[in-house]
Amino acid sequence: MDEGKRLSSSVDVKARHLAAERIRESFEKICKAILVGEEPKLIIPKRTLANTVYNSEKGILILGSATFERSFIDAKESRKFMQTMLMARIIYEALINNEYPTIRDLFYRGKHSIRYRDHKGRTGEENTWDEQKESDSVLRDIEVYVNLLREEMLILSKEKGKVVGDMRIRSGDDIIDLSKMGHGAYSIEPTPDLIEFIDVNAEFVLVVEKDAVFQQLHRAGFWRKYRALLITSAGQPDRATRRFVRRLNEELNLPVYILTDADPYGWYIYSVFKIGSITLSYESERLATPKAKFLGVSMTDIFGDKERGKKSYLSESERRNFIIKAKKTDIKRAQELLNYEWFKTEGWRKEINIFMEKQSKLEIEALTGKGLYFLTDTYIPMKIEAKDFIE
Repeated sequence: MDEGKRLSSSVDVKARHLAAERIRESFEKICKAILVGEEPKLIIPKRTLANTVYNSEKGILILGSATFERSFIDAKESRKFMQTMLMARIIYEALINNEYPTIRDLFYRGKHSIRYRDHKGRTGEENTWDEQKESDSVLRDIEVYVNLLREEMLILSKEKGKVVGDMRIRSGDDIIDLSKMGHGAYSIEPTPDLIEFIDVNAEFVLVVEKDAVFQQLHRAGFWRKYRALLITSAGQPDRATRRFVRRLNEELNLPVYILTDADPYGWYIYSVFKIGSITLSYESERLATPKAKFLGVSMTDIFGDKERGKKSYLSESERRNFIIKAKKTDIKRAQELLNYEWFKTEGWRKEINIFMEKQSKLEIEALTGKGLYFLTDTYIPMKIEAKDFIE
């Protein structure tokens, strides 16, 4: 038996076979076109802002119907065409050879110089690609073209998100108990679709923007007391964390609540979980969680809301001590959010307008200034019980 196959889990072997078949079938047509004397070309959906659409019915960003041709005989597209074919070959070979390349590996495996002689007899060299952003862009084109996430092609990336809670999963051929991580947590693997959910004892999922707050909640036993799955994205979420959260909501029907800083960057992190991101709109169906709710921290948590009869969670002196003056970049980001269709709801307009008026922001950690157990036993439970979400 091949050593790589022997060491790979049965789940990996199946995923590897399916991905290799998809790539082979998708690019086989190019070879057939060449054999019959036809122009070799790829028809690829456009990954552009102009072709990114907010689907209000689904509540996610999706890729529009616009496409473009990448032709070998088009002087403007020939280099990209060759890069795409090169990248597809590298990925396919990694799959059939039982390898687990990273996106950095793909860059180096394809990086080399090609010598040429032009029609005037002059010689020169052309690099396949000079920087990783080139190879990354080609990889995203292939994802769109073959309709597979890079994770489904067993391409690895750095683990970022973490989870802890009363849940058992199967990763590879091992069963892992997420309730027995000590003071640590399970790092969400780069291939979250290969994780099997064995059993779970939780009523909701709490996604925390900041790793430090996640650790505080973990050590305070929040997930045990309130039967929660506790997840951190450690800032801007990676694809694996987003996919894992989507699966928890979609397959286990667990409500998802997002806790971020009260600033435009935190709110955008929430929207990436809920709506998807512009750069990855082609994968929002698998990465976004449209049913996710924004738990906080909100501007109305800080300053109250007279129209709704909502009081501030902070006293006047606490506001003076805890709030931070917004920077110009924060204000600029808030103005950008107002232009996004999914932030044009009554609730979000109010939040952003209060931010613009006060030009102040608040970090999650500020709430622990009232004591850690205020965050764990008062703020979060009260917000969930009252369904005090911004929508």
